[in-house]
Amino acid sequence: MTIRSWLVGVAMAALVLPAQAQQRVVNFYNWSNYMAPGVLEQFTRETGIKVVYDTFDANETLETRLLAGRSGYDVVVPTAYFLQRQIRANVFQKLDKSKLPNLANAWPLVNQRLATYDPDNLYAANYMWGTTGIGYNVKAVRDVLGADAKVDSWDQIFKPENLARFKDCGVQMLDSADDILPAALNWLGLDPNSTKQADLDRAAEVVGKVRRYVRKFHSSEYLNALASGEICLVVGWSGDIKQAQSRAVEAKNGVEIGYAIPREGAQMFFDNLAIPADAKNVAEAYELINYLYRPDVAAKNSDFVSYANGNLASQKLIDPKIINDKTIYPDESTLQKLFVITARDPATQRILNRLWTRVKTGR
Repeated sequence: MTIRSWLVGVAMAALVLPAQAQQRVVNFYNWSNYMAPGVLEQFTRETGIKVVYDTFDANETLETRLLAGRSGYDVVVPTAYFLQRQIRANVFQKLDKSKLPNLANAWPLVNQRLATYDPDNLYAANYMWGTTGIGYNVKAVRDVLGADAKVDSWDQIFKPENLARFKDCGVQMLDSADDILPAALNWLGLDPNSTKQADLDRAAEVVGKVRRYVRKFHSSEYLNALASGEICLVVGWSGDIKQAQSRAVEAKNGVEIGYAIPREGAQMFFDNLAIPADAKNVAEAYELINYLYRPDVAAKNSDFVSYANGNLASQKLIDPKIINDKTIYPDESTLQKLFVITARDPATQRILNRLWTRVKTGR
């Protein structure tokens, strides 16, 4: 090899190595079990952007990272009542919608309700939405309540004599004060968003009385436990329970799972795509959000996670068993009974957290 050819080789290597080292990256922090297989890999194939994907199973986990600063993430998925107070804390960047042409596919109904938390939808785009209700093992419920029994009321959860009947086959609840206590408030005929100490105490008392019949408070483990038949009743999120239903079918284990939106009403929640204020890969974040708002991609995700999404254009592409399931895409009469939870002031939130700790520990 001549000196000249060696120098040319070195020069070419010097040009190639920086290009390889500068591969575009987006750091994505999402809920567990909340993305269809292959979606992010396809994004990388189409854009060349590598996705570093981490998951969490509680809003508090995400919020701790965001409020501490330098979270390391470029796209995150907060639930709306957390989003609301995080916006006030200047945690997120305003979205430049000129970089998100696929937001033209957004569902006006969802945007309107999301605006309760994010006026004018400035900071976030809805990813998925769902309800907090009751998941159950159909056979186990029939064995306990009889062949004609229905699970359609919070009475089955909040009346101790009712929940006690399911103790042996296994009961779980979300480890979430913001889901369980508002459900109890609503069942009591009180405002689910009440900040009155007396109301919050009554809700905690209701849950405290049934606590002895709850095997575990957890926000993700119940999915597999319900699908396998390990538990028979859960207060959980609609899409997780529908995923458990699909897993049981695929496993052919004889477990049939049902989901009920209680007739008294239930919480409607929104999980949303947002860009942290300290995001390092902002251009890549916009590309990812825009990709997730493609109708075919949104439909694929809804088909897998069994949640409704905020993309109206995707509905014609969603599997009929999902789009026609009224526990996923509720009819108008059910929608009217759904309530939303808004952010509480810090003092009330501390009270709520203390009450929840007391409920879980039984002290």
